[in-house]
Amino acid sequence: MNKLLIANRGEIALRIMRSAKEMGIGTVAVYSEADRRAPHVQFADEAVCIGQSSPGASYLSIEKIVEACLETDADAVHPGYGFLSENADFARRIKEAGLLFVGPPAEAIEMMGNKLQAKEAARKFGVPLVPGTLTAINRLEEAKQVADEIGFPLMIKAAAGGGGKGMRIVEVMDELEDQMQLAINEASSSFGDGSVFLEKYVSAPRHVEIQVLADSHGNVVHLFERDCSVQRRHQKVIEEAPSPVISPEIREKMGRCAIALCKACGYQGAGTVEFIFDENHRFYFLEMNTRLQVEHPVTEMITGVDLVKEQLKIARGEPLSFKQEDLRIRGHSIELRVYAEDPRNNFLPDTGTLRGYSLPQGPGVRVDDGYQQGMEIPIFYDPLISKLIVHAASREEAIARMRRAIREYRIVGAETTLDFGEFVMRHPDFISGNFDTHFVGTHFLPSLVAGAKGSAERLAGGVEGDSTDDELIVSGLVANKLIERNIKNNKCHFVRPEMNRSWYKNRKF
Repeated sequence: MNKLLIANRGEIALRIMRSAKEMGIGTVAVYSEADRRAPHVQFADEAVCIGQSSPGASYLSIEKIVEACLETDADAVHPGYGFLSENADFARRIKEAGLLFVGPPAEAIEMMGNKLQAKEAARKFGVPLVPGTLTAINRLEEAKQVADEIGFPLMIKAAAGGGGKGMRIVEVMDELEDQMQLAINEASSSFGDGSVFLEKYVSAPRHVEIQVLADSHGNVVHLFERDCSVQRRHQKVIEEAPSPVISPEIREKMGRCAIALCKACGYQGAGTVEFIFDENHRFYFLEMNTRLQVEHPVTEMITGVDLVKEQLKIARGEPLSFKQEDLRIRGHSIELRVYAEDPRNNFLPDTGTLRGYSLPQGPGVRVDDGYQQGMEIPIFYDPLISKLIVHAASREEAIARMRRAIREYRIVGAETTLDFGEFVMRHPDFISGNFDTHFVGTHFLPSLVAGAKGSAERLAGGVEGDSTDDELIVSGLVANKLIERNIKNNKCHFVRPEMNRSWYKNRKF
């Protein structure tokens, strides 16, 4: 492997390039018209424009990426995550072009990409499964029969998808027909496959996943777990490693199950086996992601293993340089996904120009990003600006470090999830570890975070006016002591009647 083309953009493209350069491997960036001045384009040894701004005309075009490889004499391709990273046809086409694909074989991607096939593989190896169907359901009468057997509430899931698409919770039989049709329609639209299946709905689950590495010589290891239970719209926003609720005994069992699944599908490279973990400390197989995960840095921080370098070594045919017994958990790590989203408006994506952009620094702080001050956040792609990662000797120290890093991180020009991150870091249930995937729905109110576009400045000088934008909203980058001082000096005007000084005094932050 002499020259690596990264078939992706933004922070993950930069992340991969840095590890490749340390290994003496040349790098090639591909970019769309919208990303012409992006940092990953400037950082690479070579760069090729592959099309217009829309993903379908650029980052999702298999033939354009293959052409870029041939144009630059790249001999390997890393797909990153998202886009084509779990596309078996892409992996197959790269191999047909005589190039190395930094990822698992196409057959493994196909098997684990279909949730029903993955469940069948898990069943054969004794991996615990949530009660439900092992085959697709497309007839209402069949669905009603299954619902009678497993009981309500139940979950309808798309067989071919992820990211919360094609998922519906059904509480009673009368809702089944409508919700099933909605799930089928959404799955067909999102994945081109309307197959769905039914599972018993676990009412208070945690989302816990196991990182795995497998080489082409039959060696497989797991690198412990990540807890990804703080989510919005079934998508992760805060991850940590290790999980605050997983015991060493359960960790070992989950790790064995993850390794068994890798062997079942002839896996190679980095991957993640995801589980749900219920209130009775039972775990069940959820799915396998056949790629590098967004949250991989927290695993790197607690193990000292560079997962990208390991991917590249495996793709070159090298055996793993360490065994399971060589791995240890060192400290605690937390990641906040810094999205250009408005937590006060149901986390809807936001756009804008980054008029101010300054990174946090100091011990144990890492930022994987793909933006610079003055750049515009494009509307064509995922709104992820960066990943803010911290590492410390204990979970308590990691939470404190994350709060400090959030306060140092300055982003002006777009709403972000930074304030939401501080809300989570201060919440008693998160601090205690007593939370599940319903954390946002149970605890979060839009009025509890300050907006990035001017709210901090308004609070610092005293709030005036009668619009919702001028409400006193407490949390985030605005220090509570500053608010207290303004309240004491009668400089804060509470717009809603219920948001008075007594309300503030009795709030728990």
